[in-house]
Amino acid sequence: MRMFKVTACVPSLSRIRTQRELQNTYFTKLVPYDNWFREQQRIMKMGGKIVKVELATGKVGTNAGLL
Repeated sequence: MRMFKVTACVPSLSRIRTQRELQNTYFTKLVPYDNWFREQQRIMKMGGKIVKVELATGKVGTNAGLL
């Protein structure tokens, strides 16, 4: 199964201590090839930025270091 390994950075709204402080949260997840456009739109709507995209194959979680 073809998948993308996506690393993105999104602003975390739940960890804001003051109105001026904003923390960014980095995450890596596997996204199926067919759902790539939808995931890209979701990250952009959240105000995030895609850092890195790689092609990955195999089982879900294996390439992201999750076993």
